[in-house]
Amino acid sequence: MKPYSESCDQNREPILSVIQPLFANATAVLEIGSGTGQHAVFFAEKMPHLTWHTSDCPEYHDGIKLWLAEAGRPNVQSPLVLDVSRSAWPEVVVDGVFSANTAHIMHWRDVEAMMAGVGQLLPSGGLFALYGPFNYNGQFSSESNARFDGWLKSRDPGMGVRDFEAVNTLAKTAGMQLEKDYEMPVNNRILCWKKL
Repeated sequence: MKPYSESCDQNREPILSVIQPLFANATAVLEIGSGTGQHAVFFAEKMPHLTWHTSDCPEYHDGIKLWLAEAGRPNVQSPLVLDVSRSAWPEVVVDGVFSANTAHIMHWRDVEAMMAGVGQLLPSGGLFALYGPFNYNGQFSSESNARFDGWLKSRDPGMGVRDFEAVNTLAKTAGMQLEKDYEMPVNNRILCWKKL
């Protein structure tokens, strides 16, 4: 049975409204943490000029493949194995990277590995769009994000809503510059960096 994420259906249109213009001139995008595969098939349909590369840990691949098989989109690729800090990064040529709701469920060492890996993968001018909740100046941006952070840490103390400043420092170290910070519904953001 296909896996299903309600939040993917809820956030896909707002995310599309931001990333569609960002990736208008891109040719290929790597999605880090494709999860169920729902975002991949939706974005590939809405941006047919792109080759959309899915990726995740192997245990999610069967579910992603079910979504891809049903959609039958010629421009979305079978999932690549990518565990950001434990596997070699796939050798794909892309000019964009997208990831949704990953930084807060990764341990910090994995966030570090993701940012460094994206910096190495992207060519000059390539874009990285990262969706999710973030703190600013060490403060939660909403009560719901504070509750969410507590719930995450109760599951795994290594999880948690990340500080924008810390993630942006990692991006700078990886040779990327913040292009824009987009406000999204339900206290989420899309951070977009450009590889210098």
